[in-house]
Amino acid sequence: MDTLSVASSSVKAALGQHPALLTLAAIFLCHRLLHNLRRRRSRILPRTRERVLVIGASSGIGRAIAHEYAATGARVCVVGRREQQLNEVAAECASLHPTPTANGATGTSERILHVVADFNNVEDMVALREKLENEWAGLDTLIVSAGVSALRPLLEVAGLEQRGGAFYPPHAAAEGIKRTVSVATAAIQGNYLGPLVSAVTFIPLLCATSPAPSVALISSLAGVIPAPTRSIYASTKGAALLLYQSLAIEHPSVAFTYILPATVEGDFRASAVDGGTVREADPSKHGLKRVAVAKRCLRAIDHKEKAVFMPALISRVGHYLYWVFPSFVERAAAKKYNYTAN
Repeated sequence: MDTLSVASSSVKAALGQHPALLTLAAIFLCHRLLHNLRRRRSRILPRTRERVLVIGASSGIGRAIAHEYAATGARVCVVGRREQQLNEVAAECASLHPTPTANGATGTSERILHVVADFNNVEDMVALREKLENEWAGLDTLIVSAGVSALRPLLEVAGLEQRGGAFYPPHAAAEGIKRTVSVATAAIQGNYLGPLVSAVTFIPLLCATSPAPSVALISSLAGVIPAPTRSIYASTKGAALLLYQSLAIEHPSVAFTYILPATVEGDFRASAVDGGTVREADPSKHGLKRVAVAKRCLRAIDHKEKAVFMPALISRVGHYLYWVFPSFVERAAAKKYNYTAN
């Protein structure tokens, strides 16, 4: 029997023993079919006319998204706090752009803008909006990719250690609680307030100036499937996700997309606001590729998809299973993050 026949027989046997899997597979396939049947946004707004703002473009997924949009000929504005890295991204985008650059000496053009700004800072965002109005007369696509990580269990941040079901010391000291609040505040600013400020600042501009306004939030699978050591990170990412899902209802003329990747390659975790270390398998070896996430993001925006899970099937099934067999998913999450409750 050839390999394909063996695989087919195994799948049929699994579906026969677990009919719920067949239902989940059918839902997933129908979901994909509906997305493919939707009218593509690029037919209304060609990429060469699209005005794209990428917040959090100095590294990671945001940087890869900026590259992908630049290569399609779109006008791209990259935003971040780190000037040197942002200059590099702008030069990379200019080199990828099919339109010859207007200034070969700097590697930039009027179609590639770069602005050093903090999306938590209201004045920075208002100044950015004014620049886009002056330079491009509006905006079509907002990508919110900035964020921060946090990698430690909540009570560990407060200075407690759990052994044999007991805590040492038995209670969190006032300083430990204050430290936890400080870490949580930093995560809230980076993962919730920044996206909130971005939405309030740019949604009216999108609605007023674009024939097909779109907003994409680069979230995380941790925002919908809980995991140990990620209590602060997951709760703040989940809050921003729910914020944007609510905004999608409040502003039906804007197409909202939420990208929910599992672990992604790169050094995003190196600057965790709680000073935690990576517990899972090396993200650079086992994580999703940033370019793959970026390409999927562009495709999802073009097809006006809502929630995009990556990897698609495994992540969606995991999300569904959490509501049916939560203990199974919790054990799998603990295993992934090498976490054992004492």
